[in-house]
Amino acid sequence: MAGSNKKHLLNQFPYYLKMKTLAFNTHMKYCLMVLLANVILSACTENRAEEKKVEGPKSSAPVYQLATVESGGVPTTLKLPAQLNAYQEVSLFPKVNGYVKNVLVDLGSHVTKGSLLMELEAPELEQAALLAKEKYAKANADFSIDKEHYQRLLEASKTKGAISPMDLSTIKAKMNADTALVNAEKANWEMQKAMLSYLKVTAPFSGVITERNIHPGALVSSMAKDKPMLELKQIAHLRLQVDVPEHLAVNLHEHDTLSFYVSALQGKRLKGKISRKSRSINMQYRSERLEVDVPNGTGILSSGMYADVLIYSKGNKSALIVPKSAVVTSTERKYVLVSDNGAIRKIDVSTGNQTLDRVEVYGDLQTGDKVIVNATDDIKETTHE
Repeated sequence: MAGSNKKHLLNQFPYYLKMKTLAFNTHMKYCLMVLLANVILSACTENRAEEKKVEGPKSSAPVYQLATVESGGVPTTLKLPAQLNAYQEVSLFPKVNGYVKNVLVDLGSHVTKGSLLMELEAPELEQAALLAKEKYAKANADFSIDKEHYQRLLEASKTKGAISPMDLSTIKAKMNADTALVNAEKANWEMQKAMLSYLKVTAPFSGVITERNIHPGALVSSMAKDKPMLELKQIAHLRLQVDVPEHLAVNLHEHDTLSFYVSALQGKRLKGKISRKSRSINMQYRSERLEVDVPNGTGILSSGMYADVLIYSKGNKSALIVPKSAVVTSTERKYVLVSDNGAIRKIDVSTGNQTLDRVEVYGDLQTGDKVIVNATDDIKETTHE
């Protein structure tokens, strides 16, 4: 019996040994996996620490490109838009009501001062003038009769008792009244003659008819102000009008010579002297109006032509110079950004002459100040750290 049990145990031993080996292998795998996980976790932690160490602290202050403020002016030749306008121009409207009887000119007609341009007719005005003339003639005749009567009575009164003083005074008073009536009727007749003269429209100066809006038979009214009957312009002389920035206008004077080009003449260069300055600054554009009288006897130029005026400026020696990109222009102001030991300040400026990359500035700046290049409105003011 004992031998039988022993034999049974021996038969089970290989199976038991196999189970132990399997358990041992499983335990070893588990240990290896735990160990490997710890190694990987440790490596990741070290890598993160190294990355943080390599990156270090990030700087919060941006770095800007700076330029130094310089002194001196910027010489430049500025091309400004200008326009040639008529030396004189007038729109002709009717002064009285009437009908157009005859138009003696047309578009483009050359006329001289005082020449008849058109005729109107107004029968009621003609009748009123005739009536006024007759009244004046009658009043003048009555005055002459009363004057002659007074002279006779005055002569007769020299004979004592021939004429009573009352009769003499009465006729004298009537004569004085006739004198006043004559003056009134004469004034009325002169007025009616003036009204008749308005039926003939004449040229106030020599020039060219540039607009015609009327034809014979048309009814015209002195109240109509929307469209003229005729428009007359003097083009034998023209005005070249140009608006010059104030910092350049102060250096330009009457009789200075300006060069200009007319676009319609394929850029032909012309010259003229400054005839007048407005001596008033346009508050919106900060410019002053200048005029140059341009002779146009040949008629090659026309009113309304576009021109380019060239103005040379040596620059202002008292100005400061900065890169053009350093000036920020917003809807409210124009300024530069000055960098001073880490602090950024906005300094308001006005600009003068400029080239492609440099510009004159005027403001609370000093030579040697550092300004930010490629400045934008997004850069804010800061204080010292």
